[in-house]
Amino acid sequence: MDRLQMLKDLLTQDPNNQLARYGLGMEYSSKGDVDAAVGEFKTLVQINPDYANAYFMAAQALAKAERTDEAKQLLMQGITAAARTGNHHAQSEMQSFLDELEY
Repeated sequence: MDRLQMLKDLLTQDPNNQLARYGLGMEYSSKGDVDAAVGEFKTLVQINPDYANAYFMAAQALAKAERTDEAKQLLMQGITAAARTGNHHAQSEMQSFLDELEY
């Protein structure tokens, strides 16, 4: 069984498994399936709005697909989530990426 199917199976058993959901988003992203990746990351932030890395990874996937405005929007949401939870490292990385996209 491949990794993608294994993660899907885990989510069938527990749709709220945040680690599996994040992993599935990463797998889709690595395969270039931007819409599926972003969909998984957005589902993850619906489950846990404070999961800052989900916003960041979704924004990176969108930026690679030249969907810059969508990427910026997710970065701003992610920066807010990171600030809310005191995740200064994620906040700083997302702010730097947002700054890059704005130039």
